Amino acid sequence: MKIPVTLANCADYSTETVTAAIERLMEPLGGMAAFVRPGQRVLLKPNMLSGKEPQRAVTTHPEIVRAVIRLAQDAGGRVAVGDSPGVGSPLQVARRCGILAVIEETGADFAPFSESVTIRPKGSTFRELEIARDILDAEVIINLPKLKTHQMMGLTCGVKNLFGAVVGMRKPRLHLQAGSDKAFFALMLLELAEQIAPALTLVDAVTAMEGNGPGSGDPVHVGALLASPSPLAVDTVVCQLLGIESCQVWTQKVAAASHRFGSRRDQVALFGTAPELLRAASFRPAKQTEVNFGLPDWLLAPLKQSLSAQPRVDPQYCVLCGLCVRHCPPRIMAIVKGSLRIDYSRCIGCFCCQELCPQGALHTRQGLLLRLGSLLKSRRNGCGGGKE
Repeated sequence: MKIPVTLANCADYSTETVTAAIERLMEPLGGMAAFVRPGQRVLLKPNMLSGKEPQRAVTTHPEIVRAVIRLAQDAGGRVAVGDSPGVGSPLQVARRCGILAVIEETGADFAPFSESVTIRPKGSTFRELEIARDILDAEVIINLPKLKTHQMMGLTCGVKNLFGAVVGMRKPRLHLQAGSDKAFFALMLLELAEQIAPALTLVDAVTAMEGNGPGSGDPVHVGALLASPSPLAVDTVVCQLLGIESCQVWTQKVAAASHRFGSRRDQVALFGTAPELLRAASFRPAKQTEVNFGLPDWLLAPLKQSLSAQPRVDPQYCVLCGLCVRHCPPRIMAIVKGSLRIDYSRCIGCFCCQELCPQGALHTRQGLLLRLGSLLKSRRNGCGGGKE
């Protein structure tokens, strides 16, 4: 049986437009009553990366959160909303991005994501993970990602948004454990999403983020909402919506290689608006951060810098706040004599610094051979494995 994914147009973030669009979106899935029963503890997990204004497209828009709270409450659920931001306290970020005001206006609860509990997930990456107790205490989890590019994984959407279940500085620790192995990190994200198993994933793609995401990219109007019981299936349709190859998204690439159901378009039953009707005229994906041309390991090491991308500091925008230094997983950044220094010999390419920089002062610079590979790839039809 195929996994249902619904897609609906949503022209703007006015309360009326969002409410009507989400109701249309949920209808083929049986409405919110198909996911929430009276008296259940419901946790909404938006993207609250940092305390940016909604128009910056860094966080899930508060009107999306408001509409889903109302629907879950109408179904009889006891609703809480929470996330673990990359920068700042959850309460501070929720206030700045407008989500706290919605929580207070609707009478929902704020989930602080302050306490971690050790779990032993099924899978082959990490034997133990620490996630927020609020996740474990919920009977129903509704995943509310913001559609954005992601410098390390390609996209952050249904699967990647659930990484916010890991509290605070435990995220950099997992990055460090994964090192520069993006496939390993993507597998961890997939296993975490399978462990959390949200009942519903509803994507805010009214205004998405392109380019230098997930924290410093550019807002781009897409005018869409998506929903599904499966975060992986949602991400599969998102690739089609944006017109990008699934092999450009690490979680999709690893999911397809491990034969996870929902990673292929023919495993999805799509309802609602056709993706082609909502596709943006152009969408700038995140820069490619590595390629190996199928070279053996003994050749990869000496060519590492040319075959990969690294964060570069723009001194015009860097204010030496030190956030990147404090959050760098391998601790290779430092402020020395009034400038930010990076030890590139130990950089693992996680781009946490770029993701969390409040000034957008860290950019992605591709090595020479990687730039050449990206150029050649752009001239080919597909990513070497054909189109889906």
